[in-house]
Amino acid sequence: MLMLLLPVLQYGASVTALPPEILDRKAMEAKREARQSAAMASGPIIPPGQAAGCVDDMAANPATGAVAAQNALDRAKGEERVRAGLCLGVALGAQERWGEAQTAFLRARDSVAPADNASRARLGAMAGNAALAGGQAETALTILDTAQAAAKTASDTDLLGSIALDRARALVALGQTAQASAALAEARTATPDNAQAWLLSATLSRREKNYTEAQTQIERAAQISPRDAEIGLEAGVIAILSGRDAAARKSWQSVIATAPDSDSAKTAKGYLAQLDNGGAKP
Repeated sequence: MLMLLLPVLQYGASVTALPPEILDRKAMEAKREARQSAAMASGPIIPPGQAAGCVDDMAANPATGAVAAQNALDRAKGEERVRAGLCLGVALGAQERWGEAQTAFLRARDSVAPADNASRARLGAMAGNAALAGGQAETALTILDTAQAAAKTASDTDLLGSIALDRARALVALGQTAQASAALAEARTATPDNAQAWLLSATLSRREKNYTEAQTQIERAAQISPRDAEIGLEAGVIAILSGRDAAARKSWQSVIATAPDSDSAKTAKGYLAQLDNGGAKP
């Protein structure tokens, strides 16, 4: 589950003329995660093949889907409530009704068989992402802590890595950077080939002005996902703050070449314009 640690750059006084980074990516990524995380539903939660249909149906017509899913949930009994709650959460999330989506995912989680810890963890993670998207970081952290415990019981390393990333996002939103750093370390250990874990680690290290560690982490992210525009954008930011203007320029130019229509490319163009016009540098 992806990523949302990139707040506005904390530049020193000498670099305030550079364009601001994409604002509040925590919220943007949380919303995307809350939608996409339903794709994880195949497997223990409901029979394979049914989850995809549920997600597709709810995404195609969220308002109508929410009504149908609520009606199904009202009629459902026992573990039938798992699928109905999942579908309702997806439909509500597609409408950005995050508080209601959170409740639906939690109701689905609580209907899972007690021994099915993987499903409880997945649904808990969905609820936590909905809480994050709704700006309820403290609530999200509480939900995610419970999901983490279930994932550990299930011995599911992929889930552990994903939930650790979500916990880091919540912790950053709460200003608990040391704890966020520890959560990101857990994510890297559980899923060492997860580029987002390395990207977000680099971002946090950069925010803490630990540029050497940030550089090592962003290089690892780039090795895993060399065409990721957000990684290229962050690599340039780290470079400019480390006094390596040429490297920053190269990174931002690669973002524009790789993803010319992306928000990251738009931001990269702004950074390059400042450099070309003699803008402030570290």
